Amino acid sequence: MNGLRTGPTVGIVGCVAYLLTLVAPYLIVETTSAVGAYYGAGALSPAVAAVLALLSIILLASGREGRTDPSLAAGAALMLGLFVVGVSLVWATTVPTSLVLGLTESTLIEQHRWVVVGVAAPIPLGAAWFAAALDLF
Repeated sequence: MNGLRTGPTVGIVGCVAYLLTLVAPYLIVETTSAVGAYYGAGALSPAVAAVLALLSIILLASGREGRTDPSLAAGAALMLGLFVVGVSLVWATTVPTSLVLGLTESTLIEQHRWVVVGVAAPIPLGAAWFAAALDLF
């Protein structure tokens, strides 16, 4: 496999999956204000991580296509990906369980915050793969 193409693609797919995971509760829960309260209840909002994921898409795509210095894009995307994972983890551990259980009867929502953290993992992994393919470490 060519890490110069596959690594950034894994990161981009991870970013898109992360953003779709953040949108999912709006499709499951009937009251959108409850979802807003759910996302705003933690110490850090996953909206911050969503912006970082969008920036990571741009960095990885431009580095992969050579429109930006690939080593700069790989390093910046790696750091942004780590921040996405960190913000998601802080949010998931600080959102009150009572608020999560109050959203709906669905077990899907009960596990959603941990799915958000897990789905964030491919972002820095793809960027690290890209950096490794560039022999940056």
